[in-house]
Amino acid sequence: MAGTTHTVTNQAPPLVQYDVFGADRALAEAVERHLAADVLDEGRAELSALGRTAGSAQVQEWGAQANEFPPRLRTHDRYGHRIDEVDFHPAWHRLLGKGVSAGLTAAWGRPGGHVRRAAAFLMWTQAEAGNGCPLSMTHAAVPALRTDPELAAEWEPRLTSMVYDRALRPPGQKPGALFGMGMTEKQGGSDVRANTTTARPLAEDGAYELTGHKWFCSAPMSDGFLVLARAPGGITCFLVPRVLADGTRNVFLIQRLKDKLGNRSNASAEVEFAGTWARRVGEEGRGVRTIIGMVAATRLDCALGSAGLMRQAVAQAVHHCAHREAFGGKLVDKPLMRNVLADLALESEAATTLALRLAAAYDDGGEQERALLRIAVPAAKYWVTKRCAPVAVEAAECLGGNGYVEESGMPRLVRESPLNSVWEGAGNVQALDVLRALRREPGALDAYLREVGQARGADHRLDAAIKDLLTELADLEGVEGRARRLVERLALVLQGSLLVRYAPPQVADAFCAGRLGGDAGAAFGTLPHTLDLASVVERARPVS
Repeated sequence: MAGTTHTVTNQAPPLVQYDVFGADRALAEAVERHLAADVLDEGRAELSALGRTAGSAQVQEWGAQANEFPPRLRTHDRYGHRIDEVDFHPAWHRLLGKGVSAGLTAAWGRPGGHVRRAAAFLMWTQAEAGNGCPLSMTHAAVPALRTDPELAAEWEPRLTSMVYDRALRPPGQKPGALFGMGMTEKQGGSDVRANTTTARPLAEDGAYELTGHKWFCSAPMSDGFLVLARAPGGITCFLVPRVLADGTRNVFLIQRLKDKLGNRSNASAEVEFAGTWARRVGEEGRGVRTIIGMVAATRLDCALGSAGLMRQAVAQAVHHCAHREAFGGKLVDKPLMRNVLADLALESEAATTLALRLAAAYDDGGEQERALLRIAVPAAKYWVTKRCAPVAVEAAECLGGNGYVEESGMPRLVRESPLNSVWEGAGNVQALDVLRALRREPGALDAYLREVGQARGADHRLDAAIKDLLTELADLEGVEGRARRLVERLALVLQGSLLVRYAPPQVADAFCAGRLGGDAGAAFGTLPHTLDLASVVERARPVS
């Protein structure tokens, strides 16, 4: 029996049973902006349905369970036979099944498919981020497979299916399939050209035998994997099926699962190849070029995933402060807390707006948009993922001690927040990739400048930032040592341009003041007090 003094008051109710899509004004407006009129109603309806699912008590519970009971490796069966299987909690399979059925692997063949999928991916990350890994890699494998029309015809219908089939069996017998990827090795990391895995041609045309290892292979229970190995003609891309056509298991030795900081629900493994059958994808010696389409798509998903994590962190912080009282009033109405929340909301909206704009470029597919993606994707991946961790930590602090307790969900967001900055190439890799685009593909810079130039004249701070950026771009001597600064400015100017064009004036004004005009400190909550911060916070409040 509770003690007579144990009356619970002044606690925020859980943020549950709400439409994650409808409660996110920035996301809903981006979808309306980028989806064609003939698919807009259908897109909004499906996203709202997924939003209600993502915000339900049931899915939130599944997310907690999938992380509380992480995957477990079984290398052998009871008789000593090598099986190399990973057991997942049922909640993981339920989440993954929902993600597949929601079209998170089906963007390539649907009108407006990339915008619809991007919005769905951003929302589903908020429910549980770990299952985003196999969903992302399956989606991203399609452009790599399309370099081989025969392989694409065989595999693309399976990868873009909305049916989740968890069974390990021949892919030809499955209504849907998932893909993983293995590029990095312990001696090379991001330097994939240092790979030592070897590929020996077999008698069958296009078939090889692989010998070697992969230091990181996420989602090892997938049906197939794109991997890099050294063939006689150089680094080459290969498709490694988990189960062969005759029903036998391919040689895919899972040595151990990684014990990770976050992303606990998702299995990441070290794997060995020892006489492993593989099919070549593309030409020998052109493996990096073949797989780069997959890498670009997963990099955009890194930005989307971080945008989702930031949105959930901000939503939780604003929701808490709208209900919690302190010092004679609601926390959300206190000027200093309002400044913090507004600053966090700016970061979240800028990330969402940028990520959805890039997804729309994929849907457009024109030369100009492809050129924009060449610079904007690595720049967005660099900057948005870098901002995720400080946003998550600050948002957790808004809940005070409650935010440090597992039951709040905030610690899981904090642990997850650094992942996307490391996955698919850490910050320096992204910065160097932008430099390569600037040097080798002048059309990419032209496309970028045309994009940001659409907002010229609308805000003096943005105009000044564009001018400063042009000055910096005019001198690329010794640029590698300042590449991070340059890429940061590229991302911020692009975000500023998009917000000036599309966001409410209060949001654009605050962003330009704090991010481009230098009128803010290094910590969140240091925006000029003269701005309309109350409107910025209210816009971020998750009320649907």
